[in-house]
Amino acid sequence: MRLRLISVASRMPRWVEDGYQEYAKRLPPDLPLELVEIPLTTRGKNADVARLMRREGEQMLAATQPGERIVTLEVNGRAWSTEQLAEQLERWRLEARTVNLMVGGPEGLAEEVQARSEQRWSLSPLTLPHPLVRILLAEQLYRAWTILNRHPYHK
Repeated sequence: MRLRLISVASRMPRWVEDGYQEYAKRLPPDLPLELVEIPLTTRGKNADVARLMRREGEQMLAATQPGERIVTLEVNGRAWSTEQLAEQLERWRLEARTVNLMVGGPEGLAEEVQARSEQRWSLSPLTLPHPLVRILLAEQLYRAWTILNRHPYHK
């Protein structure tokens, strides 16, 4: 099984890259977390945001393969406790499908991406900045893995 974080974003600061990598590298080789960055299109004051979102959505979906699971991260998605995430992770592992975790741009996810989503996950009812989402997501996936493997990190 592979986990893939597909995120619309501009270049992240070094501290974000370091934080994300810290947790991604802790995951075992049989559960790699890959980052796929979709460039955020510059939004000018007269930008056609709907068109830009559609283009970003097309790029996100193009990064996936048929049969792979798509999980969108959305404020209105279902909130999981860390233990529930561990249960989800175990179910995903038993399916042996690649899981694509989709994070949209500042305006959210394109409708086409939402329509393809099999699950909608909310990290928080708060609006979180993209840099923190990336790190938080990697840390929580690692924490869920530690729960499943009875590793003391979660305690």
